[in-house]
Amino acid sequence: MPAIAMLNLRKLDLNLLVTLDVLLSEHNVTRAAERLNFSQPSVSVHLAKLRDLFGDPLLLPGPRGMRPTARAEALREPLREALEALERAVAPASPFDPAVATHTWRVAASDYAESTIVLPALAALRLVAPGTRLAVVEAAPPRIARQAERGEIDLAFHTSHGAPEGLRRRVLFAERYVLAGRAGHPRLKRRPTLAQFCKLEHVIVSPDGGGFVGVTDEVLAKTGLTRKVVLSVPHFLIMLSVLAHTDLVGMLPARLVRESSAVQMVEPPVEVPGYEMAMLWHERSHRDPAHQWLRDTIADSV
Repeated sequence: MPAIAMLNLRKLDLNLLVTLDVLLSEHNVTRAAERLNFSQPSVSVHLAKLRDLFGDPLLLPGPRGMRPTARAEALREPLREALEALERAVAPASPFDPAVATHTWRVAASDYAESTIVLPALAALRLVAPGTRLAVVEAAPPRIARQAERGEIDLAFHTSHGAPEGLRRRVLFAERYVLAGRAGHPRLKRRPTLAQFCKLEHVIVSPDGGGFVGVTDEVLAKTGLTRKVVLSVPHFLIMLSVLAHTDLVGMLPARLVRESSAVQMVEPPVEVPGYEMAMLWHERSHRDPAHQWLRDTIADSV
């Protein structure tokens, strides 16, 4: 853009362009003043400034009001289009109608969050917003904040503890741990004693891969005890299958097994701290009506 145009744009008062738009429509200072709710002298002052700004008289006296100059005629349509575009840009966001929406949502979730958050919300999303799509991507905690900032994901699900800084947060629920094993497991007919618990063969989920120590082991270690962990897997889904088809047991979040017919749960003899599960999003989408609807729908479903 030429330097002189940039200079004029910096000096430009938007109110002057609004006045010019009305003058080009009315061709009359008095009627323009009435539409703008200005005094006639104020409109005359605006017109003088516009003439100076454009270096053109813009409107000339005529037998039936004022006649636009060639420069003014050239300005008419581009000015109207620009003001309409600006009005749309600064207008309040229109209400979100899920029934006609065609959004593609992207959420970052672990297999646990897929089962306890995404799956329960899916029915409502499909029923109320049938034209939308949902993409679930693997949650990588070190990348969540950057992905949200870039708009690569709309939401992420993570424990409140250790959640990335700088993101909006809404706690969805509190989770607790239970002892689980296959339905009819002979050692889980009743709550085992602490000694019995430690002798059972356990499976553990190790998200980082190959670990045999978890929060349960940390609690036991404080009392000088250890349990027998014989299998380490990376995901809860395979852990549930192992529990359903073997005599191994495991400490699991209660929401994963509360509706399972293949796996039963009992209260463990050791108190293991639970956690809060939170929904995370970036400030850039916080006030977007569509995003607000998505967050509320998910929160109401879990």
